[in-house]
Amino acid sequence: MRALQLTDPGVIEVRQVPVPTLAADQVLVEVGAAGLCHSDLHLLHFPYKMREEPLTLGHEIAGTVVAVGSAVTEVPVGQRSAVYLCWSCGTCRECAGGNENVCRAAGRTAMPPCPGLGPDGGMAEYVAVPARAVVDIGDLDFTQAAPIADAGLTSMHAISGVADHLYPGATAVVVGVGGLGHVAVQILAATSPVRIVAVDVGAEQLALASACGADVVLESGPDTAAQILALTDGRGAEVVLDFVGVDETAQLSVAAVAPNGAYRMIGLGGGAPGVTAEPAGGPGWPWGASIRKSYGGTRRDLIDALALARAGKVTATVETFALADGRVAFDRLAAGSIRGRAVLVP
Repeated sequence: MRALQLTDPGVIEVRQVPVPTLAADQVLVEVGAAGLCHSDLHLLHFPYKMREEPLTLGHEIAGTVVAVGSAVTEVPVGQRSAVYLCWSCGTCRECAGGNENVCRAAGRTAMPPCPGLGPDGGMAEYVAVPARAVVDIGDLDFTQAAPIADAGLTSMHAISGVADHLYPGATAVVVGVGGLGHVAVQILAATSPVRIVAVDVGAEQLALASACGADVVLESGPDTAAQILALTDGRGAEVVLDFVGVDETAQLSVAAVAPNGAYRMIGLGGGAPGVTAEPAGGPGWPWGASIRKSYGGTRRDLIDALALARAGKVTATVETFALADGRVAFDRLAAGSIRGRAVLVP
């Protein structure tokens, strides 16, 4: 089969590799679509080899189950599926409590094995995955289901984690309306009675935010926090979801969140929010506010996000590429010229 593989730091190429053989508890998925994420860019730009052998990329996967391992009884051949990306142990206390994304078997890193980030991923014609990692998608198009497997999952997890702040009259700010952020705006619009404020750069991104359901769109800049405070009578937003995570957006989030509000770090830009232990007041960290680094999501988050997509309440804006054009898609994502999500179709 063909697979888009990371062969050396900064080098990806489509290679001919064997179709995966199945372990007893695995299923073989014929890939219908595989989304491209900034995490994939991080891998491409990582200065060291991830492993000795080439790595097939891709953790946003949707396709059809075409074979099952000898111990698999719960997944039928022919099931159209999305792949849950947290391949957790399934038996520890966190997994038993539904927190598979912070599986105890993953130790301090709390990142369970993820396709394309260790095990071979789905930017290929076929991928082998644990049977418990597939979720039925019904008739949802593969090019929609694939981005939901991460962009929907991760957004849903961040939003479900601040549900008690999403009451009528509250304000939720989405910073960065890219691959994840434009899905998050739609999830907020579909599930909560809040005013949605979207922050990004450029008319095209702001237009996308409005089309996705944002009530207010703001051009990101030095006065953005002041604009959010003005919209909220000086108090700040009950929820700030930062899908960028650079210094500027992290510090904007601190300046814009309300007392007792919730700031969630989702983007991986390495930004420092500048939260300090000092008396609250002025532009600094307000009393009672919480901050959390939000990783991936639970299997339930994926099921809920897929349900919204199947109901037509969430639609990922996608640009499709052939597998052979994978490098073009990576370069376009790095240049910031993808509107929504790039999706590879084998």
